[in-house]
Amino acid sequence: MLSALLLIACVEPTPTSLDSGAPSADDGDPVVLDDVLGALRADPTAAMLDRSRANGWPAPVEGGWLFVHAMGPNFELAGEHSEWAPEAMNQEAGFAWLVRAGDSGGGYKFTDGDEWIADPWARAYGYDEFGELSVIPGAPGAHLERQFEVQGQGLEARTLRLWVPDGEHTHTLYMMDGQNLFDPAAPHGGWQLQDAIPAGVLVVGIDNTGARMEEYTPVEDVISGERYGGAGAAYGTFVQQDIRPLINGIYGAEGRVGLLGSSLGGLISYAIAAQYPDEYAFSGSMSGTMGWGSIGASNPTMIDVYAAMAHRSTALFLDSGGEGSCADTDGDGIEDDAPDGADNYCENLQLRDVLAGAGFRYDVDLWHWWEPGAEHNEAAWADRVHRPLSIFAAL
Repeated sequence: MLSALLLIACVEPTPTSLDSGAPSADDGDPVVLDDVLGALRADPTAAMLDRSRANGWPAPVEGGWLFVHAMGPNFELAGEHSEWAPEAMNQEAGFAWLVRAGDSGGGYKFTDGDEWIADPWARAYGYDEFGELSVIPGAPGAHLERQFEVQGQGLEARTLRLWVPDGEHTHTLYMMDGQNLFDPAAPHGGWQLQDAIPAGVLVVGIDNTGARMEEYTPVEDVISGERYGGAGAAYGTFVQQDIRPLINGIYGAEGRVGLLGSSLGGLISYAIAAQYPDEYAFSGSMSGTMGWGSIGASNPTMIDVYAAMAHRSTALFLDSGGEGSCADTDGDGIEDDAPDGADNYCENLQLRDVLAGAGFRYDVDLWHWWEPGAEHNEAAWADRVHRPLSIFAAL
């Protein structure tokens, strides 16, 4: 069971094709340079956040794009638009800026000649052989974007990392542990999700925080004598009432809506679907910690929750690697006590049978996959995430 608890990181994705020209209507109406500079002079941090929520950074202005950073006087702008030759920026108290014509979709960074740093406020971004790459928005094609400092329900603010498909999206998938989804520098190489997402699916990766174990668990449990968890309902409300309306307002109607996560992220994906019945067309769990609540406490597990519910309209996917002989030696009703259990294999097998008994039908609204011996990490989930993604996209 303990293998199911922890796996946290920090991450990001790949630049898109070029489309030359100044900002277009698709990038938002150009902003007035003096207005933006005035806001930056008054409060640089607040102005950076406000503009990120409007047009995003770099900001479209008459004559090109407004690039801004707060990295110190020695950092200059360099990018595909200048063939990576650094360009001096205008220095002000607390920030530097430059208006530069550039190609939509072109990559850029800030540099002092030694360090090359991606723009931490760039809305569009990607990865190359040197790490994260900031991208001037507006090019056609699927790409990565970010929304910063999203908060609600008294929970810590966090970043959303999105895969925006080419053209209209028909499905929106909310995924946990957003830092691990796209960045090749994430633990075990991350999920490399951008290589597996079907056409038409908008993916919203929700970053975890230091409160991951609290937010991703619907009840308390006891691990090595310490109590953990129980804020899952507040997190579910955050996703439902704060994140979903934000995404709908920026990117348009969601279409079919789903949830997906791994480990505790799989647990909370099922918990949110149970908390908001019939609000989600799909909920997927990879190696989900479905015995949470029974490790050292006597609280309802997700197995108990779904056993007590009638059949719902949400299609469900669950999987695991590992293996196990699946015994309930402590009599708590959860078959998680065999010493050979790994990767939550037994708990997910038990939940699968509970769901089938509740009227879910295999290959109609219930899918289960076992990858024998697969480990509990991002590399293993990356190898098989194409299955839940394909199932969701076909709904």
